[in-house]
Amino acid sequence: VNVKETGHIQLVDYTDIQNLKITDIEAERFLHDGGFDSTGRYFLVAANARNKVAVVDTKEGKLTALIDSEGATPHPGRGANFEHPEFGPVWATSHLGDEMVTLIGTDPEGHPDQAWKVVGTLEGQGGGSLFIKTHPN
Repeated sequence: VNVKETGHIQLVDYTDIQNLKITDIEAERFLHDGGFDSTGRYFLVAANARNKVAVVDTKEGKLTALIDSEGATPHPGRGANFEHPEFGPVWATSHLGDEMVTLIGTDPEGHPDQAWKVVGTLEGQGGGSLFIKTHPN
């Protein structure tokens, strides 16, 4: 759960619906859209007031990284996962405030030097983008 204006993320374990376990994670403001990496373990969410992307390890229940998106007002929707030929698995976000598409490395085991860092940027068309998706082909 993104508590948008506070910059906090709450992980809710609803295994026992009568005794919910809530883990509060401080991130950055203002939390907006986000999605999971290709493994489903890490949740990446735009903190668009600060041009950052917060990475949460849902297995460990903690903030893994806070990444400068290198663009203005990241707005990923759920983001886009794909395999980069050099950097391995990446997650991409577009931005509302400029044409930048940012690629973030998401493989701490296979590509630890690139994990949770901006590994590349792509220049889009126009003055900004609302969502980004991939196609299987």
